[in-house]
Amino acid sequence: MFLIRPVRLDDLDRLLELADLTSFGLTTLPKDRDLLQKRIRASLRAFRNLDGEEPLGETYLFVIEQIPSSKVMGTCGIVSKTGGFEPFYSYKIQTSVHESPTLRIRKEIRVLHLDEDHNGPSEIGSLFLHPDARQGGNGRVLSLSRFLFMAEYPKLFDPEVIAEMRGVIDEKGRSPFWDSLGKHFFDLEFPKADYLSIVNKEFIGDLMPRYPIYIPLLPAEAQAVIGEVHELTRPARRMLEMEGFEFRNHVDIFEAGPMLHCSRERIRSVRESRTVKVAAIQDTVFDGEELLVASRHEGFRAMKAVVSQTPDGLELTWDVARALGVTVHDPVRTVALRPDPASSSSSFTPEI
Repeated sequence: MFLIRPVRLDDLDRLLELADLTSFGLTTLPKDRDLLQKRIRASLRAFRNLDGEEPLGETYLFVIEQIPSSKVMGTCGIVSKTGGFEPFYSYKIQTSVHESPTLRIRKEIRVLHLDEDHNGPSEIGSLFLHPDARQGGNGRVLSLSRFLFMAEYPKLFDPEVIAEMRGVIDEKGRSPFWDSLGKHFFDLEFPKADYLSIVNKEFIGDLMPRYPIYIPLLPAEAQAVIGEVHELTRPARRMLEMEGFEFRNHVDIFEAGPMLHCSRERIRSVRESRTVKVAAIQDTVFDGEELLVASRHEGFRAMKAVVSQTPDGLELTWDVARALGVTVHDPVRTVALRPDPASSSSSFTPEI
């Protein structure tokens, strides 16, 4: 059994162990003790103010722990609002039309325009699971739990939500897009530039080219990866698209990974989630179904659980109730783990 909860300071050593397992381009787990500790402390401050009225750029970090060992096996996060003191940068892919009536030539050329946002949307961070926990749908549970948190505390988040997907990077940290473009302006290898962007984004505004970049002028290898995701990120992209996210022609400025967008209220797990009361707690649940269930215990708890839905509310097992910190008559928020392909109101494509 696995439980998602807010990060604690005593998770630091375990998160550093997990960071050593990550590859390049994953910023949820920076391989830097001081920086990671700083992020944990920022998350602790954010969770102490869940009665806020608007998003102010807070960072919420979550971990998934194994029960009963309490061993942390992964993490994910949310930034309540991008931009602000530091602008949020991306490339917008647009089409430029060049036409000559004399030569009867008309060309539509894709162009990258630098987009600088000071009042941006909420952002879900990339998630990471220990290889030993990558079964039983734990990745889906960890990812979707963020949407239940948003549904439970909607005032803390922007109406728009984005997800920056990791782009194409090889095992040595080489990015074809970065080597063809960014490296010429920053004089840094991709791993170094990626790390510095976590620490302080000021250098981006100082060195980033401000003029449009004509995509056909880039090497073919760089053109081929624009808007493409890392091989290990493909399942995460499919899952987010099932939740309603879509690609709107924005890509990361470093490795050109796609940025997916969805309005908060249109996210399937937000829209379909429901708050119900705990009707009963017992040793065994009969005629149960597997749902994602969350509570507000100590801020937030979530897990996949077999529950029984009755006219009076949910019936839970004692193990689930203890993990979520709830008792009879307490409210919990639930949602199905996958869209219902038979639902006529669903506009999402079922998983293949």
